[in-house]
Amino acid sequence: MIFAVWVPLLMPLLAVPAARRLAESLPPRAAAWLLTGCAAVLAACTAAALGLLAVAGALRLPPVAAFGHLQRGLPGTDAVVTVPAAPIAGALLACGAIALARGALRHRAELRAARRTADGHALAGDLCVLPDTQPDAYALPGRPGRVVVTAGMLRALPSAEREALFAHERAHLAGRHHLFLLTVALAAAWHPLLRALRAPLAYALERWADEAAAARVGDRQLTARAIGRAALATRTHPAGPPRPGPALAATTGPVPRRVAALLSPEPPAARPRSRSVPGAHRLIAAALLACVAFSAAGAVDAAADLHQNVETAQGEHPGR
Repeated sequence: MIFAVWVPLLMPLLAVPAARRLAESLPPRAAAWLLTGCAAVLAACTAAALGLLAVAGALRLPPVAAFGHLQRGLPGTDAVVTVPAAPIAGALLACGAIALARGALRHRAELRAARRTADGHALAGDLCVLPDTQPDAYALPGRPGRVVVTAGMLRALPSAEREALFAHERAHLAGRHHLFLLTVALAAAWHPLLRALRAPLAYALERWADEAAAARVGDRQLTARAIGRAALATRTHPAGPPRPGPALAATTGPVPRRVAALLSPEPPAARPRSRSVPGAHRLIAAALLACVAFSAAGAVDAAADLHQNVETAQGEHPGR
């Protein structure tokens, strides 16, 4: 356990850069799933490692050992490490749990407040029009989801571009993209390095919605113009009411890069695999898979080792 338990805590040092690099070579939808999945697995392994460290150190305390019916001390030579590391791991575990709960509650409160505001204005199907003069539009998740747009944004775009913008926001709602961002935000509560996955994930989600909108309206150039004009309108007018945290909007992120991608001759998913995933990217994918596998294996091995040591200390034959 003395070695395996540290693997999940250190693997994000390698896995996060690899995931960011690999996501750049994948279609937006695949990139979003990759980044979110890596964040969730690495966070779970980190939480497990912290818990194992805390338990291993606590079991060496006489009151805890008596409560666990240990007839003798835990075997092994890792006491010099686990005993001082246990309170630190316990404190980090408590901080992570508190941050996780606060993040989830804040997300829920912001979503409820935003929906109360939206429901108090004019609705046309899933479209909610706010009377604000500042241009803005965003996808407000919920049941049902809403596409919120201000009167200023409606005046800033011609009819065809409005439909492309609405298609973009509806793609966010259909894909439940806010849950991807929430997963990575909560994962970062367990390991601070996972915060570095949020920016590439937000870009992948916007590109996912861009491509969905372009397919919906059947015109990539129109979609690019709509996103560019909407982003320009929001930047050339005074800031309006604050946008809800869980909301996603077409005007966020590196808009010029997204517009350039939409103006490319073909969508990323249609490009030949040999160009989109060259040999170097395959090596990165293999390295990332190895990092995630080692992280999970380290947590499982440490848990099995601790369980065997507890059985030995209880006077039971290991494996029985």
